[in-house]
This record gives sequence, C-alpha cells and structure tokens, in this order.
Amino acid sequence: MKRITLFALTNIAVLVVISIVVRALGLDRWIGAHGVSYTGLMVMSLVIGFTGSLFSLLISKWMAIRAYSIELIKTPSNSTEQWLVQTVREQSERAGIPMPDVGVYDSPEANAFATGRSRNSALVAVSSGLLQQMRQREVEGVLAHEVAHIANGDMVTMTLLQGILNTFVIFFSRVIGLLVDSFLQGNRRDGEGRSSGTGIGFFIGSLVAQIFLGLLASLIVMAYSRRREFAADAMAARIEGRDAMVGALQRLKVIHEGGGVLDDRSASLAAFKISHNYGNWFSSHPPLDDRIRALQQAV
Repeated sequence: MKRITLFALTNIAVLVVISIVVRALGLDRWIGAHGVSYTGLMVMSLVIGFTGSLFSLLISKWMAIRAYSIELIKTPSNSTEQWLVQTVREQSERAGIPMPDVGVYDSPEANAFATGRSRNSALVAVSSGLLQQMRQREVEGVLAHEVAHIANGDMVTMTLLQGILNTFVIFFSRVIGLLVDSFLQGNRRDGEGRSSGTGIGFFIGSLVAQIFLGLLASLIVMAYSRRREFAADAMAARIEGRDAMVGALQRLKVIHEGGGVLDDRSASLAAFKISHNYGNWFSSHPPLDDRIRALQQAV
C-alpha cells in the first residue's frame, strides 16, 4: 500500500512541478501556438517516462535469471548451497522481510546483486567467483548487503526516481525541439495564424536534447545509487556485524587491485551489485575506501 501511495504521489508531484515551470515560463502558450497540446505532451511524457522504468522493474528478476543463467536454489544439493540459503533466511528474518530467492551464477567476478519488483518477490544472486575468492564470513557480509538493499526498497525507489527523470527528459527535450525548429524554420503559420506543424529541426533538436538531458539524469541516478550503497552497508553491519561487512569490502579491494575480472552481461543491474569498477560521476558505487571508512567511523 505504501509503495502504491508513493507512486501515486510521485506522479502528482511531477505533474505539479511541470505545470508550475511551464506556466511560469509561458511555455504552455508557446507550445499551444505551435500546434502541440501542452496537456497531451505532459501526459505523454508521464506515460513514456514511467512505462519504461516500471516495465524494467517488473521483469528485473526474470531478466537477471536469464541474463546471468542463474541457478535458483530450490532444494540445496550441497553444504555450500545449504549454508547460502540458511544465511539469507536468517538475515531476512533480522531485516524483517520475506525470504528472497537465492541463486548462483557462473562468473569469475567476485560479485553479488539483489533484484526483483518488490520485497515479496526478490532475488539474491551470488557469483561462483565470489564463493571461490572470499572467506565465509566475508560472503556473509556481502549477502547482508544485498538483503539490506531489498529491505530498504532500493529497487522500487530507483525505479521511481528513474521514472521522474525520464518524464522531465522527455518533456523538456520536446520543448527544446520546438525551440530549435522555430529558430531554424521560423514560425510557420496557416491562414488562421496557427502553426503549420513541426519540421526536421524539432526531431533533431529533441533527439540531441534527450541524449544530453538523459546523461544529466544518469548523473542524478548514479549519485542516488552511491548514497544507497552507504545505507545498505550500514544496515548490513547491523544485520550481520560490522566485521563481516568491512571484511567483505576489504577483500573486494584486494581483488580489484589485483585485476579481478568483471562481468557486465546486464548493465541495468550494476547499481544493485556489491561492487562496480568505475571511479567517476557515472559510477553506481562509491570508492571502496570511502565505504570502509564510513563503516569504521560509524558509532
């Protein structure tokens, strides 16, 4: 219920913000003068903006299983699988969430991620490389981090944020396209003073603007993702113990400095992995040293 309410309020907030900006700048009158319905453009932006992100969320678990060829552990067949399932079950109970599915995928990278459309339909997946390169206590820290992502609702909030940004990107890229078209072609009016339609300037302008604004939106999404990593680390420390989480991050640092292998078969899941080997504004994760320091300094 809270998730649905948040979604509804988010949509309303987007409508209000766009309405205020557009009317304050007089863009509604300008858009109407060019034969484009302001209301129609706003509704279209909302529909397109949220459809893509919500669809991605709904199929995220299905997509991850197929992209990584994840083997779900339905009935543990060995001691490692039994330990993995039991650990995630205990951590989920401590976090107050339903038991997620647990799976293993074959990859040399030392990594793990959580995905799924909600807390009630989540998945925690770990790579074979992580199980081979980390000690048991360190793996427990990694698992707790992924359980924390689920408990914090990060998958849903990331989707809502992306939907909001998509809406702004689509709306304002079309407005910029109209501005470019007007500049290149001049105001094309019919006998009644109305616009005779948009030209090639609109399509080129809106496309370029959408790419540029999309990059700016990505910066916001990645900045938010980095903040959520700190929150997931902190919650993992409460669930499993600070030593487990710090140990996991320190081991990842050693692996990466040693040239550990990365596997990015599904870039859309990068924000929910325990580690990602980028070090700039487009990184979904903060530097490992910053994460370790934050945990060590936490009271």
